[in-house]
Order: sequence, then structure tokens, then C-alpha cells
Amino acid sequence: MTRLTGSALRVTVFVGENDTWHRKPLYTEIVHRAHAAGLAGASVFRGIEGFGASSLIHTTRLLSLSEDLPVAVVIVDTEEHVRAFLPQLDELVTEGLVILDPCEVIRYVGREEKRGETDLPGKRSS
Repeated sequence: MTRLTGSALRVTVFVGENDTWHRKPLYTEIVHRAHAAGLAGASVFRGIEGFGASSLIHTTRLLSLSEDLPVAVVIVDTEEHVRAFLPQLDELVTEGLVILDPCEVIRYVGREEKRGETDLPGKRSS
């Protein structure tokens, strides 16, 4: 079980839906590496419209441009854990944008929580 309450760091990685790492979607590789690194959580969000460094707008509204939609991978954990993970992102993300934001986690508890347990502010256990 993972608990994370209080100050944290959110990393958001913006890549294209068609970006790959060894023939797998890049966003999948990022999530799997975050999991293997023991980070508190990661989610992938598929955008419906956007543009990046190429300035080409990708959108679901036009069939010809509906490929390579923007994807955001969001990871939240303590600053120490996120910063330790950044070298892996340096290796994986050759085109894209990585943003770090300080944030505050109100409550994160894994699915294995027993009823009646309480969070202690700033406490993290595995």
C-alpha cells in the first residue's frame, strides 16, 4: 500500500500518440518504468486536439489529422522520487515536453487499504 499526503511533485510528459520506444507506445513505456521505479502513480490522458513543436494541429475533428493526437502522462510522487526518475525520461523522451509542478496531495491510498486506517500527514509507507 502506498500513502502520500502533503507536498509532492507532479511531472507531466507531453508526447505524441504515435511516438514509440522499441515498437511499443512511448506512453506505455513511461508508465511501466514509473511503476517499476515504485512511483506513487501514473496516468495517461489522450488529447482531442493540440499542437507542439511542429505547429501542426492534430485533432479528432478531421480524419486526415486525427493521427498522432497529443498524449499526456501524469506522474505524482515526492520530489525526491520524481527527480530520481527524471534520467529515465531523458532517455525516453526525444521529442516532447516535460513539465514539473509542485503540488499538494490530499490523500492517496492504494487499493489494499483496510477499513478504519487513517492517513498521517506527510507519511509515506509501502
